[in-house]
Amino acid sequence: MPVPIYHTSFMQMTMNQLNRQKIPRVTTTHQLNDIKHITKETRTTTTVHTSTKARLTSVTIWIAAKLKNRNNLLTKLAGSSWGADADTLRTSTLALCYSAGEYCAPVWCRSAHTGLVDAQLNSTMHLISGTLRLTPLPWLPDPANIEPPALRRKAATDRLVAKASAHKSWPLHHDISNPPQLRLPSRKPLWRELEPTDINSQWRESWKSASVVNAHLVDDHTIRQPGFALPRQQWSLLNRFCTGQGHCGACRKKWKLIDCNQCSCGETQMMSHIVESCPLTSLHGGLSKLHSADNDAIAWLTSYGS
Repeated sequence: MPVPIYHTSFMQMTMNQLNRQKIPRVTTTHQLNDIKHITKETRTTTTVHTSTKARLTSVTIWIAAKLKNRNNLLTKLAGSSWGADADTLRTSTLALCYSAGEYCAPVWCRSAHTGLVDAQLNSTMHLISGTLRLTPLPWLPDPANIEPPALRRKAATDRLVAKASAHKSWPLHHDISNPPQLRLPSRKPLWRELEPTDINSQWRESWKSASVVNAHLVDDHTIRQPGFALPRQQWSLLNRFCTGQGHCGACRKKWKLIDCNQCSCGETQMMSHIVESCPLTSLHGGLSKLHSADNDAIAWLTSYGS
């Protein structure tokens, strides 16, 4: 029976990167001229799990650990004065993190453990946008100008299926055109979802179905949001006002940093209150004006953040 190409790639990756297991030390004692010599040997072998679930779990753990190390590099880049703009961080993210986070994605993207990888990619998008950890997850891809991880993996799967369908000599072509009988209901092989997906339309539907704060601010997900070229401080502050999560009285009280959530004007200080209704700090035009990132909005962000 021919081995599908994606199985071959997966097994090669498993053999090279996973499960280097150390066998306990073996101590031997031998007598030589009435002197005892103790020799300790440590043997290392490479094992491959036969369970598909165990293999997929190991793959996602390995990719998540790799992404975590690369996020640490991006954190240092974001803290510098020469690499903190959103464009530089986005380019670095696609080169460093997403290239590793989508490695052999058509194989493991239907696993139940993709959340380990998604958590690290969410941290990456936090770095690009400068948003806080409590930011709603549907908000993260828009300021980062990167599609959601699940949709990117589905697009990679669609490209693989299209290539396999066009090459009849590939072993995967036979599995797609004549899929084998499904033995276990819990398995989700590649040929169960052969219908291609429009990423942009699926992204819009997910955005509409999720109850996201200030969802009216985003009209087109495929373009860079206004203010993408701003310096790091103004860009982060802009995204925190748009997402409703920032250093305001209500949030700081929720984080148990302060006891009172009132603004200087006497009202409850929320991010929307600061920019829309506070008589001391409000911007004419409110949050919609701020999201446009025009000259007045940039001047307001600069004065507020100083």
